[in-house]
Amino acid sequence: MAFPPLHSLRVFESVARLGTVTAAAVELHVTAGAVSQQLKVLQSSLGVELFEKRGRQRVLTPDGRVLQKRVAKAIDELSDAVQALQGGAMPLTELTLSIPPAEGVIWLATLLFKYMEDNPSIKLNVITATGFNQVDWRKADVAVVYGTPPWPGFWWRLLHGIRLTPVCSPQFLRGPLRIREVSDLSRHRLLHEDSGAQWQQWLTQAGLSQGGATDVYFEDFAMVLQAARDGFGVALSDEVVSARDLDQGVLVQPLEFSVPALHTYYCVCSERQQERPEVQRFIEWLMSTANPIQ
Repeated sequence: MAFPPLHSLRVFESVARLGTVTAAAVELHVTAGAVSQQLKVLQSSLGVELFEKRGRQRVLTPDGRVLQKRVAKAIDELSDAVQALQGGAMPLTELTLSIPPAEGVIWLATLLFKYMEDNPSIKLNVITATGFNQVDWRKADVAVVYGTPPWPGFWWRLLHGIRLTPVCSPQFLRGPLRIREVSDLSRHRLLHEDSGAQWQQWLTQAGLSQGGATDVYFEDFAMVLQAARDGFGVALSDEVVSARDLDQGVLVQPLEFSVPALHTYYCVCSERQQERPEVQRFIEWLMSTANPIQ
């Protein structure tokens, strides 16, 4: 396959980012007809459809989304190289991300280090907030929030859906207190991070009326997981949140039954901040990187 014209790739990236041929034409200082022609050239060269028309909007096809990610990254790298040559070191753009201060977002840490490695022109600051109402929106450009919308005046998208199942110390796979059936949980202390509603949902759907009489309630999910690791009870978690503990055998899942979490993770930002190009690019990266985890 012949390599498509570079200019057509630049036009494609603009239409993909802005959503319409007209907007791309304004950005590129050409006519809408010229933009449409370049898209035809590119699609003909590649032999695939890159867009679907929805009214005036151009929506990327699955093939288009794959190409857009690669082309956008390549253009950013070229732009960085040119600016570095023309004006020395490129000034950093600061973004501040708010995340929950709990082990529930440990899966996000590796992703953020990868983002910083791939985007040296972005200085990423990370702050913490327990919930949406605690986020300092004077500082935060984007937040990962564990909760339930709506949040008036803010934009949000589901980031990571959660299905919860019991997790516990491996010691509960053997001996007189081993867990083999749902009814075995009645002999164990259940560890809560809320009022008990999440465990009650799990127990009800699993066919058990209630848990143990010595349940413990925590405000901090990290304490819940540590208590489970130490063998003090059984917690509810999922394969992503507890991936490291499950891989290392520190925690196990004695039962396969799972239920959707009452709350889940969302990517949130103010409607005003969402208009910033660097915020848009960060959100696109976060959504595309985190969603495959679901």
